[in-house]
Parts: sequence; structure tokens; C-alpha cells
Amino acid sequence: MSIAFYLRAPHDEFAPALWRSLERYRQAIEPMRLRWYWDCYTGDWPELDASGEADLRKRILGSSCFIEVTGLAHSVTGAAFRYHGRGSRSLSFREDYPENACTAEFWLPTEFLDERGPDWIRALAIDLGRELPWNSGHAGLSLELSTWPQSLTQRLREVTRRHPGFDLTRLPELALYLGTKLRPPAWLNFLGPPVLDELGGAEGLRSRLHSPSTRVESLSPDRAVVSLGPAPEAGDLETSDTLPAYRELARVLEPWLYAHRGEWGFFSEPEVRQWERRFL
Repeated sequence: MSIAFYLRAPHDEFAPALWRSLERYRQAIEPMRLRWYWDCYTGDWPELDASGEADLRKRILGSSCFIEVTGLAHSVTGAAFRYHGRGSRSLSFREDYPENACTAEFWLPTEFLDERGPDWIRALAIDLGRELPWNSGHAGLSLELSTWPQSLTQRLREVTRRHPGFDLTRLPELALYLGTKLRPPAWLNFLGPPVLDELGGAEGLRSRLHSPSTRVESLSPDRAVVSLGPAPEAGDLETSDTLPAYRELARVLEPWLYAHRGEWGFFSEPEVRQWERRFL
């Protein structure tokens, strides 16, 4: 499961809050631990020992950073933190990519759905974003990849086409191009400025959604979370499980949905468009 937030604010404006969110996340997933982190300068995976902790803290509290911290260096365990940030002093970067954003992603193993329950996951997702000035975000089922070899592409096509509730995130692309646009609906959908304002706030959004499983909760005057059912669902088009609540929200949010240009891993641009619009 992935919990992701997208922030247009420069990294240095919320770096301490991001560090606190990471600390809360690590406490929440215990006894699981994040043991390795990626050194973007060397390409190595140092151990997250005392020296690694100091380096990690320094990078997150700096002016900008690219962070990946996992349970295993070259595999997936369901627990990981990934972040792509941009600082306010990165003027040339902002000019080259005017729709760039900071992207943060916290991963949970699907076993937590049974062991701790969806209410616990929902509360954690809200808590992780509590101090972050996010513009949007989401939480739900997602396919976690340590790498994307071409040999895996056909299997990913099969899974994503059959089960629309699975996401397939790629933070590097989103950090460059997402801006304030929205990803397709997930189990939890975090909506902030400017989109929520344009929808008329939480009340305006609530008036447009009629599925009995949908819940809109105001988190502040300009931010809300939309829950599509009591727990995340994968859906299954082969059994006509089309996730109607997800489709209803997608129709409401369609004017603000992100459309990626180019490939997404080894998905061609037409495949990307079909996948992004799977709820429409």
C-alpha cells in the first residue's frame, strides 16, 4: 500500500515537518525497520546505522534532496520511504520544469490491512500528512517495484488492466510534471488548494458525490480527504467489479486529472493514457 503526498511548496519550507512525518512513520511500522538508504551521489546503498541516520537527517533538513529508505536494498518488503524534493533556490530547475512538485511516498505491507485494519491505516495516512502543506495526495493499493525490467511489463499490463484499484507510481516523473494536477482516484484522496477551492470546498465536493460508500471529511478550511469505502479495493473487470465509487469521483475530478506525456516505465504513451483514464 502506498501513501503519497504532492507539494508545490519548496522543500526548505517544510523540511522539519517532513522529518517528523518520517519519524512517525518509522515508529508506526515497528517492529519492521528501514535498514538501508540510497546515496544519490554514489549510487550505493549504505546501512542506516548511526552515521547513516545523521546523513539522512542532514539531507532531509537541507535545501533539497532525493531520498529512498527501504527495508532491503535490492528488493521490496512493503516498507519504504521515497522522496523527491526541490528547494526554493533551485531557480533554473523551476524554470525548466514549471510544473514540478515535491513528492513523498510512504509504503505499508498489505498484511497491515488484516493485522492492523483499514481504520488504523487511514488514521496513519491523515497523521503523516498533518503537518505537510500538500496540494493533493492519495493512499491505496499499489504495485511496489524495486526496478522495472522490460521482462515484467507484460505482467504489469495484465494486472493493471484487470484490477483498476492498483496504482503504479513513479515519483521522478511526477516530481517534474504533476504540478497541482491530480492522480486517478484511490481509496483515500487528499484534496487541497487550488482544486478543492475550485470545487467549492468540502461541502461543494460532498454535494457532487452520491455513492453510499463515499465519505468526505474536512481536515481544515482548505483541505479534505475523500474515502471510497471502508477499505481499499483492487476491483476485477473480469467479474464486473468496476469500482463505481472510484468512477464517480473520477468524473467529478476529470477537469483536474493529470495526463502524463511520454512513456511510464515501459508502458507506451497510448497505454499510459488508457491506464490513467481507467475510471472514466
